[in-house]
Parts: sequence; structure tokens; C-alpha cells
Amino acid sequence: MKSSRGVLLSILLVPLGCLVALPFYYILVNTLKTQAETASSPLALPSSLYLDNYIDVFQRIPVLQSFANTLYVTVLSIAVMLLVGSMAAYGVLLGKGRLATIVGVVLVIAFVVPGQATLIPLYRMLAGLELVDTLNGLVIMYACGSIFCYFLIIGYMRSLPTELFEAARIDGAGSFRIYWSIALPLIRPILVTVGVFQTMWVWNDFITPNVFINSPEKQTLVLQVYTAVGQFTTNWPVFMTLTVIVLIPMVVFFLFAQRQIVSGLVNGGVKG
Repeated sequence: MKSSRGVLLSILLVPLGCLVALPFYYILVNTLKTQAETASSPLALPSSLYLDNYIDVFQRIPVLQSFANTLYVTVLSIAVMLLVGSMAAYGVLLGKGRLATIVGVVLVIAFVVPGQATLIPLYRMLAGLELVDTLNGLVIMYACGSIFCYFLIIGYMRSLPTELFEAARIDGAGSFRIYWSIALPLIRPILVTVGVFQTMWVWNDFITPNVFINSPEKQTLVLQVYTAVGQFTTNWPVFMTLTVIVLIPMVVFFLFAQRQIVSGLVNGGVKG
């Protein structure tokens, strides 16, 4: 019975896996072709190993500079989001006053507002602070993702035994000491999970840097992909080569982090 069920499951999952992998195959094989070969046979394997697309991309486009920009924005943004989100969850959950309740309500309202609806007022605010076309301005924009982190973290923290915090308070520990020494180690699984999801969002985001970044030397990797798109024509091999370059760090990151993702989700489900 188990054997037949496994065969049936394989019959269903193998075609589904091939369907999901088809776009990645399409992009990868066309980075190894000339533009004429891509146009004539996009799904066929390359007739020869053509690496000029990668050489051309690294020669004409500041890929390393854009990678450094993206890495800087991503690392700093994730650190801010996790710190603000976890501190907000800790304060709202353990706060007993009216202020904690008001902050919780404001965060709920902010969570349901689409980010695209706030782009214009946020642009004007950053322009007033002279942070438009700066990497730090991007970090501030992405810090708004702390709201998403807050909702996931507070759901996890509600399952923690409050007796630990009360015992620490009785022993004389302050609020920040309790947060740093007790709360943070306990919520590490959900912090890792949220951090992975937010990293993939920031790394692959196109709208925010496209709106707030103008200088070529400050562009992120995703913006560089768009440089292959012309007004009348698109250099598809270069476009796909840049896409592969953008995807490789995230694929490697996800492969190393997938165990932490599963662990965080399972621990959260068991605790909940």
C-alpha cells in the first residue's frame, strides 16, 4: 500500500517539478547562446558553450558595485527590521498600559495599507530629508517591513511562558535586559525564518529602488537587469544573464537557510 502510494505521489510530483523548473531551465540555457540562437530555438540546448554573455555583462555593467550596494542595503535593512519588529512585539505583548494598546492598533492599521499607496508621500518625506537617491534612504524604506516582522514575531512570542519574564523582573532585571538576554534567544527560530523571507524580498525588490534611486553607481542588482531592456529592442541573452547573476546568491542563501526555515515554522506550529 505504501509502495503504490509513493509511486502515485511520484507520478504527480515529477511533472509538477518539471513544470516549475521549466522557467529556470529556459533562462539558464539562453545565457549560453547568441541572440540569434535564442530567437531561433529558445528551448533547445546550446550548440556550444557560449560564455561571451557573462564576459560582456561584467565588462559593460558594474555588477560588483551593484552587488555591494544590494548587499549593504539588504544586511542593514534586515537588521533594522528584526530589531524593530522584535522590540515592538516585546513591548506590545508585555506592556500593560494604554500606550501599548494604541501602538498595537496603529500597527494593525499600517499593516493593511498597501505599500504602493504610500510611495508618493514617502518620496516627498525622503526628499525633504535629502535621502532620495541614497542607499541609506533605501534602508529606511525597507525598514517599514518591520510591521510584517512584528506580526509574525508577536504570534510566536504569545506562546512563550510569561513566567520567565516575571521571574527575571523579580530578580531585578530591567526591560531591556529581559528582552536581550531572555526574549531574543527564545525567539531565535522565528527571527531566522522572518529574516530569510525578508532577505529574499529586499534582494529581489524592483519597485522601491526604481523609484528612489537615480544614480547608476547606486543601483541594485535588480535594477541592472533592466538595463538590457531598450526602448525598441531587448538583448535577451544579456537580460537572462543578469537575471541568473541576481538569482545565484539567493539560491545559495536559500539552500543554506532552508533547514532554519523549516525549523522555525515547525517550532512555531508546535508552540502555537
